Amino acid sequence: MAEGDNVQKYLNTYTTFSGADIVATFGGVEIGALSGITFSVTREKAPIYTMGSPNPRSFSRGKRGIAGSLIFTVFDRPALYKMISENHNENRSQYFYTRSHNTIPGDNNHKRGIVQDEAYATGVSKQLPYYADQIPPFDITITFANEYGQAAVRSIYGVELLNEGSGASMDDIVIEETMTYVARELGPMFTLDIDNAVGVDNAGLINERFNATVNNGSGSIYNT
Repeated sequence: MAEGDNVQKYLNTYTTFSGADIVATFGGVEIGALSGITFSVTREKAPIYTMGSPNPRSFSRGKRGIAGSLIFTVFDRPALYKMISENHNENRSQYFYTRSHNTIPGDNNHKRGIVQDEAYATGVSKQLPYYADQIPPFDITITFANEYGQAAVRSIYGVELLNEGSGASMDDIVIEETMTYVARELGPMFTLDIDNAVGVDNAGLINERFNATVNNGSGSIYNT
């Protein structure tokens, strides 16, 4: 067997990935503090019964829910500080709108208790998020690449953060921050050609493969 055949054997075999092979981008910004991500898809399905049969005649399909969790390693700043700051610096919208008095505690405009000024209480202003649930929806792209040149990608679309929590203990050698989210869509996992991946519009490539599969009505998105 030639040397090239030996190399190709490994390239064709080692097509799996571990957590160390993953890089995630949130809103177009790489998040290096992410140490874990989960996602799940659930849907309501109920059996339909009729008289004369103990078995269901059919099943009705209801609402679908996409949700998951994010685990971050805490360094010296909030986990999503980089995403918020880079989008803000590049003039990409990461603001949220709120009442003028609902600013971050410590801000000069922040007032506790009942606000007497009606105009001040009802006014709406643009603020940078300081809680995770205030961050506008964003997309998460998970990129996989191992040492043998295999690569893949999948995306989670319209992510809305719900909860955030953290803590510290004498028994913890690392401080972590956990968030939960809901999302609008969960994309499938696509294989990528890593030799041509530099400068490739991954979002355009995903849409192109998906549309080609749907329009042709045959083949597999995993083999295109």
